[in-house]
Amino acid sequence: MTYIENIFVCLALPLILSLLFTRGRARSFPLFVVAGMSVCLLSAYVSSFFMGYCGADARVAVIEITPVCEEILKLLPLLFYLLIFEPKPRELPGAALAIAVGFATFENVCYLTENGAEDLAFLLIRGISAGALHILCGVLSGYGIAYVFRRRWLALTGTVGILGACIGFHGIYNLLITAQGVWKTAGYLFPSVLLVCLLVLRQLLPRLKLSFA
Repeated sequence: MTYIENIFVCLALPLILSLLFTRGRARSFPLFVVAGMSVCLLSAYVSSFFMGYCGADARVAVIEITPVCEEILKLLPLLFYLLIFEPKPRELPGAALAIAVGFATFENVCYLTENGAEDLAFLLIRGISAGALHILCGVLSGYGIAYVFRRRWLALTGTVGILGACIGFHGIYNLLITAQGVWKTAGYLFPSVLLVCLLVLRQLLPRLKLSFA
């Protein structure tokens, strides 16, 4: 049996203790990483509840239930930070990325605990693909929320649209990796390819004199 609560305590305590000796912006990163790990733990309970409530099997849950639960829960700490503390827009992408890093890290540690760490090649693929997926969604959430909340009339519909995009990407990834053959390979490459496209776009925008501001 995998005691994910015990794993969470073991990983979160050093990060929480580090908050006692850091100040300013350096303090925010471990705090949001812990928030991401907390959301990952909570999403396991929420997804399991809806899986049992809907009578879904594991495959259906992974494709239809898990992406919705995880992306909604990952967005909540970011929205709480935005609405309560009113940070500057440029601070939101970093917060979203830290939440994504915490989520991906805790998810990978739980996977290692349950399945072992013998196959290094597969673990590298999983780290790049699943990790890249959460980073991709973190980038979309951070920059997207920073953009739409600068335009109040766009805040509600923009947030729903960003959430829908993250759920869509997550669902596509889960659908592809549950397939076989070339589709599974495409699923593993899917998040990294999109991240590369975003990096290229980020480099091109200043040259085109465009921005998200």
